[in-house]
Amino acid sequence: MKGKIIKGIAGFYYVHVPEENTVYECKAKGIFRNQKVKPLVGDDVEIDTNDQPEGSGIIAVIRDRKNELVRPAVANVDQAMVIFAAAEPDPNLNLLDRFLIMMQKQKVNTIVCFNKKDIVAGKELALLMDTYRHCGYEVVCTSMLQKEGVAEVFELIKGKTTVLAGPSGVGKSSLINVIQPKANMETGNVSEKIKRGKHTTRHSELIFIENETYLMDTPGFSSLYINELEKEELKDYFIEFKEYENECRFIGCVHLNEPGCAVKEALKEEKISKIRYENYTVLYRELKEQKRY
Repeated sequence: MKGKIIKGIAGFYYVHVPEENTVYECKAKGIFRNQKVKPLVGDDVEIDTNDQPEGSGIIAVIRDRKNELVRPAVANVDQAMVIFAAAEPDPNLNLLDRFLIMMQKQKVNTIVCFNKKDIVAGKELALLMDTYRHCGYEVVCTSMLQKEGVAEVFELIKGKTTVLAGPSGVGKSSLINVIQPKANMETGNVSEKIKRGKHTTRHSELIFIENETYLMDTPGFSSLYINELEKEELKDYFIEFKEYENECRFIGCVHLNEPGCAVKEALKEEKISKIRYENYTVLYRELKEQKRY
């Protein structure tokens, strides 16, 4: 029987078989451990249910992966959608940029979603959208409260396996509940005191939406480290710099203090987002400091 791993907890793997729309609780064959292959959420597998209790099986085959992400540890992903609240809590754009860099490094196309558009002034929302659209990202705005933008999201995820990520309390679980009411996600209420969400998702989990459409919910994050990057390569992950780099006076210009830097000139002329450039300088310093120790 062919299926897809939708969840893995403590050595048990839960495999969704689309043909039956049934989930089997499975153990993996010992041979995978010997081969040092760990089944991942998102893996396409073949299971054997012979001589197994009802609803149980053994993972006999893990089919070839088209990709494998390190963070989160999942397989066969088509794209990511990172969700931040447009307000309450205010979006941490430095954290958003870290996530975009991480996905770019893993060669995963990313959609940026700003939720809670109903509580943000149009001008503020436009600034957020323009900042990331200008970098070449697909940007969508939603209000889970008013069910706005849901149809647009559905069109973007249709026929694909999409990783949903973002801080806690921004509406990830609410979005899944709207798109797939049977998912029964636990939604976290945002604490009034700190305007931050309670952690509600503890494991990466795939949710079947419809034919060949899956959403992967991942644990909320409040920090992300990009320490596997060299500081000199950081600029390559800021897509909007590329247009100007060939005009820099020095080859290998990192767009900080060098004279004749075309990126800094574009920044002055407001062709590059000040928010994004400031995040770049913060991340560059962080990588530089880390290499000293």
